[in-house]
Parts: sequence; C-alpha cells; structure tokens
Amino acid sequence: MKNSMSLPNKPSSLSHLDASGQANMVDVSDKVSTLREAIAQGTLRMGLETFHAIEQGNTPKGDVLGTARLAGIMAAKQTSALIPLCHPLPLTGVKVFITPEPNLPGYVIEARVRTKAETGVEMEALTAVSIAALTLYDMAKALDKGITIESIHLLHKSGGKSGEWNASA
Repeated sequence: MKNSMSLPNKPSSLSHLDASGQANMVDVSDKVSTLREAIAQGTLRMGLETFHAIEQGNTPKGDVLGTARLAGIMAAKQTSALIPLCHPLPLTGVKVFITPEPNLPGYVIEARVRTKAETGVEMEALTAVSIAALTLYDMAKALDKGITIESIHLLHKSGGKSGEWNASA
C-alpha cells in the first residue's frame, strides 16, 4: 500500500524524507565535523504572587529554578531519545539560564548548546528550553495552574555548511 504523501521519483526538499516521502534519519557520515552552537529561548508568565514565592524560595517543592535548570541540561543530552529522527550527539557544553522578569511577571529561559559534530544542536537547545519550562511549571503548579509557556524559539545557530543564522529582532 502506498502512502498518500509519497512522491515517486522526486527527491524531497525535506532532508528527513526519502524520495518516496517516507521518514528516515539523514545520513551525515559524509559531512565534516565542525564546531556548532545553538541558542534557544522561551518565556513563562505567571501570577505575581507565584513569581514572588519562587524568587523568595517559598514553594512547596523546593528549589524551582535549580531543578528546572538541571532538567533542561539533562533534556538536551536526551534529545535523540525524544525526537525520533535526531542524531545522538556528543555535546561539549550545555548551559541553561533562567532570568527573572518582574514585568511579565515570570521568567525567560535560555539554553546554549555546543558540539563538535556533523550536524547541528538546534533541537537540543529547543528541547532544553522546553523541558526547563515544563519543569518550572511542574514545580510551581501547586501555586498557579495558570502559568503559561510561550514563544519557544531558536535565537541563533552557527557552524556547519549553512553557517551562522540569527533570528530577526
């Protein structure tokens, strides 16, 4: 039975699809190993009382920000287990920053991920931000179930054949 999305005899412009439209893991064995970096960011909004409780360390589950930061780092290392077609990569650095923003009120989460490999780390950076945000939500949901996770996006990537890319301001 043919998949209705198949495109016989036409190569796909999406690198994760083969000529017949089937998902496959891209073979990167012919690519040059280069230093690659990606930076992603996301935002959490919450009630002012919740924000103050987190800032004062007065939450039922303990160190909300430290736990979220660690979860983001761990998630970056597990990206290939979570995203089906991602390559497992030897990460050389993962940093997660959680910055308080009283005017939201809430937090901005930023992840910076580096490797020296044949493919980039954009998905690792985005995964780190996503899981840090979900962990922060989990740690604070007893105080505020209305916390929103917003605008998870790539800010920057460098390395590889396509070189440097920056999000528009």
